[in-house]
Amino acid sequence: MLLSVAGLNLCGRMRLLNRGSCIALARIQKPCTAGYPTSSKKFHVQPQPQPQPQQLAMGYNIEWIFQRLRCPSGLWYIASQIAITAVGLFAKFVLVFLNRTVVYNRERLINLIAKRPAGVPLVTVSNHQSCFDDPGLWGVLPVRYVCNTFKIRWSMAAHDICFTNKYHSTFFMYGKCIPVVRGSGVYQDAVNLCIQKCALGHWVHVFPEGKVNMTKEEMRLKWGVGRIIYESPRIPIILPMWHEGMDEVLPNTEPYVLKWGKKVTLNIGQPIDLQDFIQDLKDRKVPEPEARKLITDKIQDVFHHLRKETEELHKKRL
Repeated sequence: MLLSVAGLNLCGRMRLLNRGSCIALARIQKPCTAGYPTSSKKFHVQPQPQPQPQQLAMGYNIEWIFQRLRCPSGLWYIASQIAITAVGLFAKFVLVFLNRTVVYNRERLINLIAKRPAGVPLVTVSNHQSCFDDPGLWGVLPVRYVCNTFKIRWSMAAHDICFTNKYHSTFFMYGKCIPVVRGSGVYQDAVNLCIQKCALGHWVHVFPEGKVNMTKEEMRLKWGVGRIIYESPRIPIILPMWHEGMDEVLPNTEPYVLKWGKKVTLNIGQPIDLQDFIQDLKDRKVPEPEARKLITDKIQDVFHHLRKETEELHKKRL
């Protein structure tokens, strides 16, 4: 049924999305600058010279993935819908039916996915405890969102884990995962592509810790999230989340087998209102490296308080 409903609107949506993707690509796929030209002076930032991405040993060549993700074809959307539906149902089965999951303030996330103003991007940020965090966490969403390639998030995934060969790469690409090369810095293709998706008003999810935090220490967040938010032509809605217990569902030790009957708590925080703060940074022409750090620091402060709140909620559960 879901595939049929999606199919009815697929052609029209694909035309609009393809056109929008290519327009955004024309605006964004340029040498790295502090801001991208838009139709509104409100969001314009003067271009500044920026360093080139660090060059690391890549292993499997992922260039072809970016080419397809920048301007997805009609066949891409069909394949993506199939992959998203299969993964979404699996995530819901594991998190909701096999484990004891409680979500606080779920409607905040659902309302922003479904009802935010047209063209306004959504950037969600959360801690990273387990390799099953994404797609597992999205199993708490209604089927009409978790199984809809037009609604579900774009998310960065480690290239050396998820994009190691053609078959894995194809699967994760259709799952709307963007390969990020850890250690290549904030000016790499993955971050550029996230900014492009924000320019189209899409939902982008970021794990700003930059890795699975197996020790659960309070880490300094990576500045890539600050760059995505700062360079988005339209300032995104920023929604923080914190979760506990996902490393019990999929432990970070061998044999890496999914468990059942575990306690999971997901707490959706209040949207972080940085509209005036970011606009002031742009009006004052604050250098991009400093601006992205200041934005990331704001998210870090929210994470600190949201973590304490979620840990208390998790402990109180039987």
